[in-house]
Amino acid sequence: MTVILVLLTFAAFLLIDYLRTPKTVVQPAIQLPAREIGIRRAPALVAGFQVPDNLRYHPGHTWAMSESPEMVRVGIDDFASKLLGKIEHLTLPQRGRWVRQGQKICTVARDGKSVDMLSPIEGTVVDINQAAINNPKLAQADPYGDGWLVAVQAPDAKTNLRNLITGSLARVWTENSAIRLQQRMPQLAGALAQDGGVAVDDLTAHMPDEEWAAITKEFFLS
Repeated sequence: MTVILVLLTFAAFLLIDYLRTPKTVVQPAIQLPAREIGIRRAPALVAGFQVPDNLRYHPGHTWAMSESPEMVRVGIDDFASKLLGKIEHLTLPQRGRWVRQGQKICTVARDGKSVDMLSPIEGTVVDINQAAINNPKLAQADPYGDGWLVAVQAPDAKTNLRNLITGSLARVWTENSAIRLQQRMPQLAGALAQDGGVAVDDLTAHMPDEEWAAITKEFFLS
């Protein structure tokens, strides 16, 4: 009988302790909607430059993103945006124009000098980013988002996209571009990894106009 009383008393203490302990309510995680353009929020950072892994890159530092079997969005990559710096004027092709892969897709002007960017895709321009034309700084400040350039209807998009750089090769290529730029301009060594590893926004801010034109044409293959 004594053993039973002890067990009952112990059980009563456990019940009282359970009733007095506040319960923690687990709230379900809230899923925030992704950006419409589909760029990941935390793209890979390579040598100070963002390299989203869901894009394909042209060696002239433009990108292509497939939005449907024949619809491709085009822009400049982060390396290009930082090498171009403070863009003053942006010229885009008219809707309905046929562009070829590896040929001019737009012209960027700064301080009276200009450089052409090459198209990563071939097809008909069906939309242009008027906001970027009105405010060219968008292409420099948000090249993978609001600073996109054009949308192209590409009948042979599958083949075109296979010709571009993607995945781990894109990261190696970006790192090699950064190394080449530092070798070309040793004074940029500190600017390529500022603010937690991110390259500064205008790498060529104090570069003479002639040198800016030569370097951008070299890297953008134009």
